[in-house]
Formats: sequence, structure tokens, C-alpha cells
Amino acid sequence: MKISMIVAYGKNWEIGLDNQMLWHISEDFKNFKKITSGHHILMGRKTFESIGKPLPNRTSIVLSKNGFEYEGVHTFCDVKEAFDFARENAEEELFIIGGANIYKTLFLYVDKMYLSEVDFEGEADAYLNEIDFTYWDLIEQKDYEAIIEDDKVKSPAWKFKVYEKRD
Repeated sequence: MKISMIVAYGKNWEIGLDNQMLWHISEDFKNFKKITSGHHILMGRKTFESIGKPLPNRTSIVLSKNGFEYEGVHTFCDVKEAFDFARENAEEELFIIGGANIYKTLFLYVDKMYLSEVDFEGEADAYLNEIDFTYWDLIEQKDYEAIIEDDKVKSPAWKFKVYEKRD
């Protein structure tokens, strides 16, 4: 089973503030949905609570140490048990979707990264650890321009990149 992470982050590795995303980029949300649909998605409890419900057409796995329960969600306190659950369900590509602590803790397991690099600098309280790309190959990149409406940035510019870990 391939273990992938999918994350959007700003210029200073910002990923969230007050358990919320820092921007709204509808094209990035569509991309996230397309990539993760039909797969198992693994997240921490706070990330699940920020989403508020299981996402359609995906199997939600939540890592939590304090017995979190929610209908339609599979909760584990041990990452190995979570990975085994996905494997037992014939998952081919498990997606880690956050938050900061989950990304940090599980990064060493990651085989593939789907990264949205957002042209954003601002206040945050959750950050992605800086990634050393030395051991990764860029296999796909698409650049998106900012969307401006009424002289305001509706959606910042961003780059979508896919990396695979070198053998």
C-alpha cells in the first residue's frame, strides 16, 4: 500500500489558524476531492472536527488517543492499526490529510506527496515542517494564477506539485 500525504501550505509552511484553513481555493478543493475519492483518508481528531463529518466516497480514519467516536468514522490510537485497517480493506493508496502533528508524526512513512504551494504569507498557528526535497522527485506540476474580483484576491496564486520518494 502506498502512503501519500496531501496538503496545502503557504510561503512560510503555514497550514491553519484556529483549526481552519487559511484560504479558499475552489480548484484546490476539487483537486483534493478528485485525488482522494474512493480512498481511505487518515487524519487527526482536530482535523476531522474542522471538517465536521465524514467526506463522501472516502473511508475516514481518525487517529485519537482519547477514544473519539463518530458514526461512519474508524478511530485508532495506534498508527500501525490504522495502516493495517486500510491494508485489510485492500486500499492501494492511503492519504494523510492532516493536521500538523499528524503530518510531522507520519512523514517518515510517506511515499508520495501531493502539495499545493499557496502564494500566502500570514497569521497561522499550525505549520507543516519544512520539507527537504533532496530525496524526492518532482513528477508533476501545474501553476495557477490568482483570481481577482472587485480588486480583491478571491483566490491566491498556487502551484500543485506531486513528488515521489526516491528508492
